[in-house]
Amino acid sequence: MTQTRPFTPTIAQALAEAARQGLPRMDAQMLLLHAAGQSPHARAWLITHDTDTLSPAQQASWQALCARRLQGVPVAYLTGRKEFYGLDLAVDARVLDPRPDTETLVDWALELMPPQQPCHVVDLGTGSGAIALALQSRRPAAQVLAVDASADALAVAQANAQRLQLPVQFAHGSWLEPLAGQPACDLIVSNPPYIRADDPHLASLTHEPLSALASGGDGLADIRCIIAQAPVHLKRGGWLLFEHGWDQAPDVATLMQQAGFAAVQHREDLAGIARCTGGQWPPA
Repeated sequence: MTQTRPFTPTIAQALAEAARQGLPRMDAQMLLLHAAGQSPHARAWLITHDTDTLSPAQQASWQALCARRLQGVPVAYLTGRKEFYGLDLAVDARVLDPRPDTETLVDWALELMPPQQPCHVVDLGTGSGAIALALQSRRPAAQVLAVDASADALAVAQANAQRLQLPVQFAHGSWLEPLAGQPACDLIVSNPPYIRADDPHLASLTHEPLSALASGGDGLADIRCIIAQAPVHLKRGGWLLFEHGWDQAPDVATLMQQAGFAAVQHREDLAGIARCTGGQWPPA
């Protein structure tokens, strides 16, 4: 009796089936590369090997990955990796999946950090360490401290720093509390939770840590807390920069101005939306 072998698709067939299921092409490519044991940067490999057949093990892994992605699990959690500002970060469900728009905050911070000169920078709510590690990688002379209230998140960030061999320092605690008694810093940056607790979009983000997403009835509770604490820890002339929601720039600017910050301004994200707001603690 002839035994029928189970059907295993080619690379091209697998991607076509993912498209029929509604999986975005980029997501499908990243997951297929992962299932095939290829680098996430090897998208050309998918073209040159489009007639190759997946092995049964690769097919099983691919199907499981697609099913979880269609359930809303971020690609970064499925592959365990996310590129951010040219750095290869390990990420998992203990931390927020770093977004490309956050690179806008890094760009702005780097403008304020003099190359090859010492400066003291604090990243609040560091998560995977994305912002702190990006700043340290581009400004080696800086002293960068990354703070998070989640011990689990700090474990992820510290592992990233060790693997990337970047000398970021870490502190466990709520916002600026770990800085009590420490010298004032030149720059504070933060991508804090900023989604309203009743925002319907939270339903699509259930695979990410809620504590890194929601912040009170108007989404500004943590930003208010940071603004209230920051002046004590900033040097005169130092800067405080935030990433925030797409419609929160005017409210964040008002809060900063009311607290005494000067030169309050915004930076736009990749879509042209005012995504970051910052201000300077007035020079003496």
